[in-house]
Amino acid sequence: MGEELKLFGVWGSPFSRRVELALRLKGIPYDYMEEDLSNKSPSLLKYNPIHKKIPVLLHGGKPVVESLVILEYIEETWEGNHAILPKDPYERAMARFWARFLDDKCMPAMWMSCWTEGDAQQNFMKESKENLSILEGELKGKKFFGGNAIGLVDIAALFIAHWAGVLQEVAGISLVNEEKHPILFKWIEEFISSDIVVECLPARERLLAFFQAKKETMLATKAPAQ
Repeated sequence: MGEELKLFGVWGSPFSRRVELALRLKGIPYDYMEEDLSNKSPSLLKYNPIHKKIPVLLHGGKPVVESLVILEYIEETWEGNHAILPKDPYERAMARFWARFLDDKCMPAMWMSCWTEGDAQQNFMKESKENLSILEGELKGKKFFGGNAIGLVDIAALFIAHWAGVLQEVAGISLVNEEKHPILFKWIEEFISSDIVVECLPARERLLAFFQAKKETMLATKAPAQ
């Protein structure tokens, strides 16, 4: 399909990086448009007027929004050289289920574990570790969530593979580690050893600096007036 293809994203967003990874796995050329979410472009507001968020995939002038929706659109639109979803209907349904589990359960709890304190943080950390143990069970006996090749669930778990480690360092906590989650830890090593995956990951040092600055700003707003 020769229509113009553009991706509106943000360098540090795991959601827009998901879409980039899917496009690269399938060998689909696209133009990347970097957004500034503090000063959203007229194009972003035009193509995603409801949520006003990235990512937005613009294909032949038609926008597709929400990262998991975009991933399925890519799979259904381009055959490419890499299948994101299995052909079997039940396996496809299960892949969708686990992708939603990551977005609805895992990522929010892990994110809040890194930005809360006290009892709230402990509760989020407990929930995160339970979710990670569930993922361990789903991965057992497999190289990737998608079997022998990277699939929808692996792409959806990009946050765990790269962002989680950075956030843990900033927050001074441990959620994903080799001792408690050996299967998941091995998956992370295998996943980010792929050249295509590495191409889609923002530099760790830049992410670390970004989130450290965010934390310092938050602490400054909480500091008592002198």
